[in-house]
Amino acid sequence: MAAAATCGTSAGNKGCTAAAAAAAGGKNNVTSFQRKGPRASVPDSGCARLVSIAGTRPSVRNGQLLVSTGLPALDQLLGGGLAVGTVLLIEEDKYNIYSSLLFKYFLAEGVINGHTLLVASAKEDPADILQELPAPLLDDNCKKDFDEDVGNHKTPESNIKMKIAWRYQLLPKMEPGPVSSSRFGHYYDLSKRMPQELIETSKWHGFFFPEKLSPTLNIEPCSLTHGYIKLLQFIQNVIYEEGFDGSNPQKKQKNILRIGIQNLGSPLWGDDICCTENCDNSHSLTKFLYVLRGLLRTSLSACIITMPTHLIQNKAIIARVTNLSDTVVGLESFIGSERETNPLYKDYHGLIHIRQIPRLNNLIYDVSDVKDLAFKLKRKLFTIEFGGETFPNVKI
Repeated sequence: MAAAATCGTSAGNKGCTAAAAAAAGGKNNVTSFQRKGPRASVPDSGCARLVSIAGTRPSVRNGQLLVSTGLPALDQLLGGGLAVGTVLLIEEDKYNIYSSLLFKYFLAEGVINGHTLLVASAKEDPADILQELPAPLLDDNCKKDFDEDVGNHKTPESNIKMKIAWRYQLLPKMEPGPVSSSRFGHYYDLSKRMPQELIETSKWHGFFFPEKLSPTLNIEPCSLTHGYIKLLQFIQNVIYEEGFDGSNPQKKQKNILRIGIQNLGSPLWGDDICCTENCDNSHSLTKFLYVLRGLLRTSLSACIITMPTHLIQNKAIIARVTNLSDTVVGLESFIGSERETNPLYKDYHGLIHIRQIPRLNNLIYDVSDVKDLAFKLKRKLFTIEFGGETFPNVKI
């Protein structure tokens, strides 16, 4: 058992042999470094390896298993992708236009990679949400559509250099372009819907809160609202029954569970944190996130949550929600604000704020160096820009 615990993925069987020899004691008093004969064969199961699952890759920083958010530009800003077992909180824009796009990108990426989806909403039927997923752009079609949508928005090189601060010129150049269907992250065409055959072949679970309400509710003394209790039970059942918690070791083909929760914290979920500053259920949302994160930590799952934080009047609740989330991204739309008519922002539709990046196997947060990020919604693509440079999706 000690031998297996000291094995490394990069050392391969050699590392396993060394550990096994050390654990063997002093039979012949020969270490693995002195042995000149053939190495002893060690079963593959004796050495810990990263799980190989479609649509995932290990982080180059800490080895954590990552999944794509569906927007490779956002993946790069988050350190390579969204770590399995973590929560991505999207702070909704005022009119919930752009946050819903990121929500659908995340689900569409799961469909393309064959991941299991769990879609929860108190506003829209999950079946209707899946019907609105954007169509994937793969290989040859991607290059054509990318050039068509981005080529007309190029800025002269001389003007770009004048707009970019000196610190951006020191950053490594990023190569924007289409991503192969077999690689990490994909393009999506917002002007088209995902083919029906892809949706029909995908495996998904829907939680529509209005359908879960019963006419006679048994009120029990609990700090969680009825909607949050039902949703946690639903998520827990899917994780345990389908073996995403690793309880079924006989299942050779492992998969990822992508959980999407829409408009969490809104009055539609029976929560009143958006209605008054001193609400009765002030701890209901934070306790829900605490329990949810515990379920994610012990399973092959990743979760995206959209939340109308601009409606929450109690700033202390927002701080607690941020602390209970692993990754926090805020979207600030220019619609209805002074910036909409400001000539400095005429080429953009809003700002994107990377408020928090998770600390995984570290004691500190990994803070992004890029602060001034803007987004633009084009006919087919959702692009993220900084300092005048555009990278709708980035090859890594």
